[in-house]
Amino acid sequence: MSKPRIRCAIYTRKSSDEGLDQDFNSLDAQHEACAAYIASQRHEGWKMLSARYDDGGISGGTLERPGLQRLLADIDTGRIDMIVVYKIDRLTRSLADFAKLVERLEEKDCSFVSVTQAFNTSSSMGRLTLNVLLSFAQFEREVTAERIRDKISASKKKGLWMGGVPPLGYDPHPDPMRRELVINEAEADVVRQVFSLYATRRCLNIVTREAEALGLRSKRHLFSTGREQGGNSLSRGQIHKILTNPVYLGKIRHKENTFPGKHPAIVDQPLWDRVQDLLQSASVRRRGAPAGQSSDNAAPLKGKFRDETGDLLTPTHARKNGKQLRYYISNRLVSGGVDPTGWRLPAPAFEASVASTIADHLADHADRHSILSRDDAIQSVGASEAMIQFAGQIRTEGIRGAAALIAGGALGNDRISVELDASAVALATGLRAVELHPDILRIDRPFTCRRRGVEMKIVAGSFAPSPDAAMVRALRNAHHWSEALKSGTPLKRLASEVKTSERYVARIIALSGLSPKIQTAIIDGTQPVDLTLQRLLRNTLPLNWTAQEQVFGFGA
Repeated sequence: MSKPRIRCAIYTRKSSDEGLDQDFNSLDAQHEACAAYIASQRHEGWKMLSARYDDGGISGGTLERPGLQRLLADIDTGRIDMIVVYKIDRLTRSLADFAKLVERLEEKDCSFVSVTQAFNTSSSMGRLTLNVLLSFAQFEREVTAERIRDKISASKKKGLWMGGVPPLGYDPHPDPMRRELVINEAEADVVRQVFSLYATRRCLNIVTREAEALGLRSKRHLFSTGREQGGNSLSRGQIHKILTNPVYLGKIRHKENTFPGKHPAIVDQPLWDRVQDLLQSASVRRRGAPAGQSSDNAAPLKGKFRDETGDLLTPTHARKNGKQLRYYISNRLVSGGVDPTGWRLPAPAFEASVASTIADHLADHADRHSILSRDDAIQSVGASEAMIQFAGQIRTEGIRGAAALIAGGALGNDRISVELDASAVALATGLRAVELHPDILRIDRPFTCRRRGVEMKIVAGSFAPSPDAAMVRALRNAHHWSEALKSGTPLKRLASEVKTSERYVARIIALSGLSPKIQTAIIDGTQPVDLTLQRLLRNTLPLNWTAQEQVFGFGA
């Protein structure tokens, strides 16, 4: 009876690409040894397949190898019965990968054998021996990797260049035994131009466009395989990488540390420091803001105010219908979630109220001639005129003209308190800080908000509320719909015409029975700040107008 035919595929691998360009390399030697072994097993029905599965220059620590993937694909299609390798670590050096391979091979009734190690996976003893060998193979790979990492770290600490594509401006030393960089003058001039451009333009996008106009190009590198890389226009990312690479200062970087290198520097220390300072300033700039405008411009009151618990008010933002909405919120709301005691102030209204409060405070002291701490009629008049002019400037510029004056502030108990910086006030008015009256540096005014924990409407100092558009619209609808009912239009038909529910229409119509005083206040915008449309609709309206006014805080 003839032996069953066993189709054998040879797999070879070499970790490095050294010597692979030779006519007879390590892969060929492995293949020849495996072919001879298959020939010796011809009596067992072994037959070598013509296809070669080779991986040169790829580590055994991964299964993502082109040759191995082709081999596994052919196994899945049932074309291979036996894999022949020179050594088991040619197939894999990882126990975890080995377990995956064995499971996949067993599903397809495929085994593998090592030419130089007397076992195969068709027996339990062979699989046990294989596990032991693979454990040592993985240990050897990990120890080798640690040894290489330690060597690289020690070499970089000595300032040596440890290979790879050299950066723009440098070439490897002509002596291959010296791990150093030497300056490529033509490329070094490109690096100096990039640093100089950024030092003057202060914007990566502008530098990128000007570098393109000047014809500055990235490093052109020719690999040993003949592949070419680089020689293109410098991208924004490449320019940023050049500007932050300490190699141009004569240093070698290893992870987070830098060490003095053996190679000469291309840029000097003052230029390097200036560029790094500019990059650091740009990194905190608000995204989309023009060059020179910091993120503090987007939140001028950042870090200046605290709530009644001592929690800082932190700037934040949200997007609604494609529009960015800015807020100042109690810091605990950032990480602590919902807190009914937390503040959430719409930034434009809060900033406007703070600027208005400061301007009114300064103008009030100017009107009373209480700017200076000592009595001097002549100087007092001049100081008051300067302060009135400055208060008008704040009203024109808003928070931009007032933020620099604020040393600190607090909200709570229906009050806002602000401490002004004497030096900033003196600088803005041309007065001397030591002559300013202490009271002008302290502000304490009423501060009222419609809601807390959600967006609020702010009334601070003399900042008057404006008409509430929702209440004005509801009051107008109340009278229109009331007239329609009086003219005989059924409620159901009216609700259908305005495309809303009968219940909502009935609730709105009830507002037409508000007292004239309340309706006038809503139209003028002088209603109490806590009076909202939701509150009007939530309460059952008393029929007596006086009772209505008392319920909604209009007093006698």
